[in-house]
Amino acid sequence: MTETRSAVVGCGAYLPSKILTNADLARMVNTSDEWITERTGIKSRHIAAENEKTSDLAIAAARDALQDAGLKPSDIDFIVVATSTPDLTFPATATTVQAALGITHGFAFDLQAVCSGFAYALTAADSFIRAGHGKRALVIGAETFSRILDWEDRTTCVLFGDGAGAVILEACQIKDQMRERCVIGSLLRSDGRHRDKLFVDGGPSSTQTVGHLRMHGKEVFRFAVNAIAEVVESTIAKYKLTPKDIDWFVPHQANKRILDGTAKKVGIAPEKVVVTLDRHGNTSAASIPLALVTAVRDGRIKRGDLVLFEAMGGGFTWGANLVRW
Repeated sequence: MTETRSAVVGCGAYLPSKILTNADLARMVNTSDEWITERTGIKSRHIAAENEKTSDLAIAAARDALQDAGLKPSDIDFIVVATSTPDLTFPATATTVQAALGITHGFAFDLQAVCSGFAYALTAADSFIRAGHGKRALVIGAETFSRILDWEDRTTCVLFGDGAGAVILEACQIKDQMRERCVIGSLLRSDGRHRDKLFVDGGPSSTQTVGHLRMHGKEVFRFAVNAIAEVVESTIAKYKLTPKDIDWFVPHQANKRILDGTAKKVGIAPEKVVVTLDRHGNTSAASIPLALVTAVRDGRIKRGDLVLFEAMGGGFTWGANLVRW
């Protein structure tokens, strides 16, 4: 007996050409390379050009993923774009991507779960495919967080960068979800009681402005390690695995101390953790696919590997995905 599942058949990425280093930031705000590196692990980040929109980054990552998968845009049945920095309030950035790729069938929509966006989008797309709503999905995480930063607030402007990453999911028939190539499963969480710890202080319905990102760093850090560890441990336990069974851990790239603390708490060896934070900064919904593409293309992640994603973002939202590559 077989069942319909989805498998990742391609991945792609795009980073803007402009690089902002810690030394550059030290000339803008009262900070230093040593201060940023010690507290975050970040050395540089990419910043979108003035004429680059979130959709431009998403389109470039989508085309890279299509090329990687050996597919044409017409092969895609639907698009999910995870972003907190859309081009416009509406229409959805996903429809701009759809039009740019020349796709006139299927459907496209945005999903907003902040830094957990890619984990949520992958879960949604996997569910749509399982339910028969399409055979191939383009799942994109794309952000231009530089547009919502307060560049005078050194506690936040040093953390974030711009970029986009994408994967293509394809329907497959499998007999054994633990051994065959597929998205094995996902766990998602949220707790709106913590919304004021990481938020943007603007919006069309409240202030009629875009606003800036605000964060209570210590409280976010304290909550993050425990919350992420719980969802990772629950995902591993749900499928009767142990941390040693995980070949690669691809976490949301928020803060090196959070990455290290989570891996240690869960029991995943440091050498199994994919880290791109030092080069990309926190790219929110784009960070998991950007890290994934890096590890796939440098040969670390290979066919058959068991890969675990995790993320946490404002809301709070958090979640994990388990994938057989």
